[in-house]
Amino acid sequence: MAGEQIKLLQQIEPLLEAEDFYALTQLLGDQRSSDIAEVAELVDNEHKRFIFDVLDEPTSAEVLEKVNEATRAELFELLGKDEIKGIISELDHDDAADLLAELPEEERAELLASIPPAESAEIKELMRYSEDSAGGIMDPLVISVHEQATVTETVNEIRAAEIDEDFFSVYVVDKNERFVGDVRVRFLLTRPESARIGDLIDPDTIYVNVNADQEEVRNIFSKNDLIVAPVLDKDHKLVGRITADRVIEVAEEEAAEDLYTMAGTDADELDDVSVFHAARVRMTWLLPCLIGTAITALVLTFFHAEFNSQNLLFIYTAVIAFVPMIAAISGNAGLQTSAIVVSGLATGHLAALKLSQVFNREVRIALLVALSCGILGGAACAILLNSMAPENAMQPLRLVFAFGTAMFSAIMVATTLGLFLPFLFRRIGIDPAISSGPLVTTANDSISVTIYMTLTLLLV
Repeated sequence: MAGEQIKLLQQIEPLLEAEDFYALTQLLGDQRSSDIAEVAELVDNEHKRFIFDVLDEPTSAEVLEKVNEATRAELFELLGKDEIKGIISELDHDDAADLLAELPEEERAELLASIPPAESAEIKELMRYSEDSAGGIMDPLVISVHEQATVTETVNEIRAAEIDEDFFSVYVVDKNERFVGDVRVRFLLTRPESARIGDLIDPDTIYVNVNADQEEVRNIFSKNDLIVAPVLDKDHKLVGRITADRVIEVAEEEAAEDLYTMAGTDADELDDVSVFHAARVRMTWLLPCLIGTAITALVLTFFHAEFNSQNLLFIYTAVIAFVPMIAAISGNAGLQTSAIVVSGLATGHLAALKLSQVFNREVRIALLVALSCGILGGAACAILLNSMAPENAMQPLRLVFAFGTAMFSAIMVATTLGLFLPFLFRRIGIDPAISSGPLVTTANDSISVTIYMTLTLLLV
């Protein structure tokens, strides 16, 4: 927490303990909703209840929207149905749809049935879109006029619109309600009142499709320095708009989601404050990893029998000491490649979208890395074997050669997986970040160890 939030928490805590509602009301009345939200995340449920008791509905709505999901789930339990209904009515329809999506279906249906039919219909319309799509993050309230309208008629339309948010342009539609472009507000101030709005249209307006993924929307905003973009349906009709502040939220969500995936957990962990819930989410990822490491153990057990059948148990003992080095180096090499590719895909970088271009670059890098690690690893292997092997007990040069070759091969295989898997996952609709997660890296360990043991058995 920043210094201001810490200071606010220190001021609030005594008032909460004393249940001094009057002083608490006076104090919170001068605070930003974002600061109140941070404090609400840190206090216990009883004190959360006190805070919401002294807030007015508009502020309560802003705070509920800004707290994290786990805190919001607690507040849904603490607040009465009438309170939640009042809060929902204070929110913009897109924000209301996001919050209602977090409620159980039965409660959600009950709340939607209790609010005015027009509002309920708008919210239901938004909720039918995927939460990760342009439709799921758009604001359905827009100002639009027909292309035959004049500047005066457009200005009157703006004045009559019940929109309390900033807007930068007016959207223009044709007689069939199809989107044709936008007109910047400055033109409405600088052009004659009788000017036809259709003559002021910017025909190159950038728009997004209602079903576009939010990551794609973020990339469009980033590449074109957009402040706002219209959202169109499959018939090219205007259904809403997306603003830059919403895109910033999306960018944060996507970055956090990729981070969770690469770490082997899930954003669902934050839906509940229960440690058992968090442990269950993490074990969902760790159990497959446990199975993967068990497979690696089976591989080593299999090769133990093979080395034993050829009276090479001492060599197996020496070889097994270098298994962690092979697994770690090849795994990290593959992780480096997949991280670069995943990042490129997430940001829409053209180099990451062209497999052939990425392949040419990454394979050359992998060859240099694999050759360097093979030589250095082989040298380390030679030094260690020289210090541990008795005279004529084995052929260290062959083992060093086997180790260096295995290191080179394992890195090349791991890098290839790190290169192709993100593209494959993206093609079949799976988050490419999974290719940098523990599931894939665990599988990579099994593959690299198998390569190492096989080459050693063949070359020694």
